[in-house]
Amino acid sequence: MTMTTGAQLGPYEILSQLGAGGMGEVYRARDTRLNREVAVKVLPASFANDEDRLRRFEQEARATSALNHPNILTVYDIGTHEGAPYIVAELLEGEELREQMNHGAIASRKAIEYATQIASGLAAAHAKAIVHRDLKPENIFLTADGRVKILDFGLAKLRPQSRALASGSDVQTQKALTDPGVVMGTVGYMSPEQVRGHEADHRADIFSFGVILYEMLSGQRAFQGESLAETMTAIVKEEPPDLIEINSKVPPQLDRIVRRCIEKKPERRFQSTSDLGFALEASSLSSGSNQTLSLKALPEGGTEKAGVVFFKRERWLWLAVSLLLAIAALVSTLLYARQPSPEAQVARFPINLPTGTNTAAISAPVLALSPDGRRLVFNASDAAGKSQLWLRPLDSFATQPLSGTDGAAYPFWSPDGRHIAFFADNKLKKLDVGSGVIETIYQPGAGQGGDWNQQGVILFSEGEGTGLSRVNMAGGKPEAVTELDAAHGETNHNFPSFLPDGKHYLFHIRGGDNPGIYVGSLDARDRKLLIPLSKDGANATRAVWSPQGYILYALNRTTLLARAFDPDRLELQGEPF
Repeated sequence: MTMTTGAQLGPYEILSQLGAGGMGEVYRARDTRLNREVAVKVLPASFANDEDRLRRFEQEARATSALNHPNILTVYDIGTHEGAPYIVAELLEGEELREQMNHGAIASRKAIEYATQIASGLAAAHAKAIVHRDLKPENIFLTADGRVKILDFGLAKLRPQSRALASGSDVQTQKALTDPGVVMGTVGYMSPEQVRGHEADHRADIFSFGVILYEMLSGQRAFQGESLAETMTAIVKEEPPDLIEINSKVPPQLDRIVRRCIEKKPERRFQSTSDLGFALEASSLSSGSNQTLSLKALPEGGTEKAGVVFFKRERWLWLAVSLLLAIAALVSTLLYARQPSPEAQVARFPINLPTGTNTAAISAPVLALSPDGRRLVFNASDAAGKSQLWLRPLDSFATQPLSGTDGAAYPFWSPDGRHIAFFADNKLKKLDVGSGVIETIYQPGAGQGGDWNQQGVILFSEGEGTGLSRVNMAGGKPEAVTELDAAHGETNHNFPSFLPDGKHYLFHIRGGDNPGIYVGSLDARDRKLLIPLSKDGANATRAVWSPQGYILYALNRTTLLARAFDPDRLELQGEPF
């Protein structure tokens, strides 16, 4: 059904046609309710004539819209117009991956970047039991701002299985079925089990992913023939040439990843897209990435939080120490190291900084794990020196910039993980992670660390030359909690960290006669020295509590230590290790 400019599909006004294919026509349209431009895909009227097919289409569209992942096309709405179903989705500016691949092989670093984002989108969908089944370069879109979007997620499942090869997914595929000598479209990216007509699960997507990555790196199809039958035979029985033979610049480990993806038997491939993503990230590290976040995943049965260490090559080691804000539960790893168990396995994998970002212009790079250990927030700056916060779900491979956090420093989480507090523009602010709304809590100054307890009290440092203050999470006038002992030369109280009762807290005193890690209370001005530190500040550190009964802190910016601590008696026990 061809729509004319100005036509209305419910609240959507057609502006122009963007494209057409065997699976429908795509238009640029305006949502008159929200005054935003969207993409509307009008599907063939035959969908409406098949009740089962239409029902599955609606189910799949709803499931896909629920994914809400940065690497999957966002579906806003579905409906019907004159008997033809349509999908309303976000409008993308950029080009299909196919357009770049038409120019030959893609550089390994760029290919890994694309592949990592594709794997991230697939992992999110597979976690919801949604399988694409028609992954190919035409269904992967590269936006103008460098993001990768997977298109038509789930639509391949709508085709009747007996007609899957005959119907195809676009005009190119249909032509390939009738014109000898034309390189296959969709068929060239099918898994062996799909070609045989067997049931396909998420590992079919992993096979298709491997075929696409092979083509990105080599500049040629992994499986191709002069006819449909020859291409299908190659997928089932033949192995493509080694990548290194075609492109000597491809790292060997990347060749191994591709080989594992395109194994003929599903059980020999990566068994999850998450594992595939980890392998890609490790490959990107060895391919020359100069900055990484390194994360150690705890074995099953460990604490709720994961431990994190952040470092930049050829940079001050104090950056690793600053990350003690985020590593309250790393003690689990230490405990396993101290009392090794044959069942304990510690996994290590890198997290790359977003493309084009660094920490060189940031005076205080800090990252923080959410209370459930599933999300990571950190600050980084782009080439122009603009810094902001970035959010990385640990079950994803995509790092998302957090709008409105320009110049943010010292982020920390609310106990329920719904908000991220940070300092920016001489204000203490909080970001609602779900809605993106940012509110100002207080205007204290530069700020130097904070923490948030279950009762809604935020304890924070107002920066150099100040003690600690408290304020309600909803805002209001702060109250002083500690005072500098100027007579003894104290220069700063900073980096507060609550103990389990939400009343007592650890904090760091700099300068003076007795610098070190102290414990204090919201109910009194008394303080108690726990761990002395050097007067020159060389081993200044943030201390945090681990639920296993330890305080974690660093020594001389190089060594992470744990020391047993009784939070009821506020006493250290034993020696540090």
